[in-house]
Amino acid sequence: MSSMKGKDTMSNQDERIVVGKFGSTYGIRGWLKVFTYTDNPESIFDYSPWYINQKGEWVEYKVESWKRHNKGMVCKLEGLEVREEAHLLTNFEIAIDPAVLPELSEDEFYWRELFGMKVVTTKGYDLGEVTDIMETGSNDVLVVKANLKDAFGQKERLVPYLEEQVIKKVDREAQRIEVDWDPGF
Repeated sequence: MSSMKGKDTMSNQDERIVVGKFGSTYGIRGWLKVFTYTDNPESIFDYSPWYINQKGEWVEYKVESWKRHNKGMVCKLEGLEVREEAHLLTNFEIAIDPAVLPELSEDEFYWRELFGMKVVTTKGYDLGEVTDIMETGSNDVLVVKANLKDAFGQKERLVPYLEEQVIKKVDREAQRIEVDWDPGF
């Protein structure tokens, strides 16, 4: 068994972003199918190195090569030469260091940045905080978990992410999103 190169222990789960997942092995030379969560599927290969959480530790891997295959993609990681070694990574998530992501402009956001932000109406009513984002066909929707003592008795609100119409301001510093939204919904 070859030793894992660059074993890099991370203390904090938040320091990594999951961008995809390994599928089954492909061929006998250590290739794996890759399922990607990135908007542009091929851009997963722009990020390097990849980190795989194995028994609670982040292990670093470099992609040696990749190619399109049928409707998906397959890749070969450095140090994995045979099917049996690659098979051990089947169904493992692929994570990257956020530092390798391109810097965004003031008014652009990665969805992950919105999680945990407070959502407040333009009239100052606190709707709760963002716990999830749903992709619907037409637009994305913020899932906002209401505060325990919500005056409208809501547990959760679905607020469409429509810039200008509903989303008035996203303030990274203050960790809050200002929305034009009826708290009764």
